[in-house]
Amino acid sequence: MGMSVLFTEGNARRGVLETPHGTVQTPAFMNVATAGAIKGGVSAYDLKDIKCQVQLCNTYHLHVRPGDDLVARRGGLHRFTGWDGPILTDSGGFQVFSLATLRKIKEEGVSFSSHIDGKKLFIGPEESMRIQSNLASTIAMAFDECVENPAKYDYAKASVARTTRWLERCQKEMRRLNELPDTINKQQWLFGINQGSTFDDLRVAHMKDIATMGLDGYAIGGLAVGEPVADMYRIIEAVEPYMPKDKPRYLMGVGTPENILEAVYRGVDLFDCVMPSRNARHGHVFTWDGHRNLINSKYAEDDLPIDEHCDCPTCRRHSRAYIRHLFKAGEMLGMRLAVIHNLYFYNTLMERIREAMDNGRFEGFYREYTNRLDQRI
Repeated sequence: MGMSVLFTEGNARRGVLETPHGTVQTPAFMNVATAGAIKGGVSAYDLKDIKCQVQLCNTYHLHVRPGDDLVARRGGLHRFTGWDGPILTDSGGFQVFSLATLRKIKEEGVSFSSHIDGKKLFIGPEESMRIQSNLASTIAMAFDECVENPAKYDYAKASVARTTRWLERCQKEMRRLNELPDTINKQQWLFGINQGSTFDDLRVAHMKDIATMGLDGYAIGGLAVGEPVADMYRIIEAVEPYMPKDKPRYLMGVGTPENILEAVYRGVDLFDCVMPSRNARHGHVFTWDGHRNLINSKYAEDDLPIDEHCDCPTCRRHSRAYIRHLFKAGEMLGMRLAVIHNLYFYNTLMERIREAMDNGRFEGFYREYTNRLDQRI
């Protein structure tokens, strides 16, 4: 079990991640099923057809609805959703800080009001671990504080220290949970999260600290939240030398196809983002020549597929004209077809990155598609 780096090309890493629920070829994109399903009418069974390797679900959302205890009684997320591959659960930290109202941060954790019904809730490191243990995901994320951007240096420094203390508590609680007789997944992994806003020294110091803790993987959090992309790339470059070479590296919440390509180039293994499914639900689709808006009138009589270079189920069967009609008519099928295409595109992008690495030509692939994938058609 664990990460095997097969070879590198520059800082880019080609690897294999052996998990309790199956093998992941890296670099990989994790498909976001926030509440146990991809928004847009895509099920766990559809994911098999679009090259998904890892499903990502969210602790906060599943805790407030339907409740992690209910999911545990159903046998955990794998049985509940029908997905039999690896599942990563986000700790809920980002959602607590971005969605919840009237939150109050203390050393114990965070008190807040649910964004659904205003109910008073509390999540701290131990609660997050217990919720994720009930969900029985393959990989649990440590509970951390996500500071606002831009953040003041002194606050970011204090927040990093608290995040480290919370990580220690998460690690201790997970060890306890994994030894209980009724725990569904006794092999659950724990990833720590690097924080520090856009301050290089805080980021590096924090990565050095958590790298000594023997975690199953390491994530870079708190980026892709509105800062310039140059800051994101700079932070990755700053912390990468201090990330354990034999553990998976996860850049949280990123991003556009170009963001992913740039981060792979800098040494990241795993990604997730709601962008492909969210954009698809509004008619925005990704192609190998850039992205297009299917709602535009110029596609009303366009009989070509979304992307002539794509062999996804949508592109094999349907035209731009038909999908545009579905969106204009308010038919749910339009969203579903677009979401399937975008997720297939992202998963195929990762597949082609891996193939390029396998053949020693990632540098050429990177040069060919940088500044091309994110352009507007």
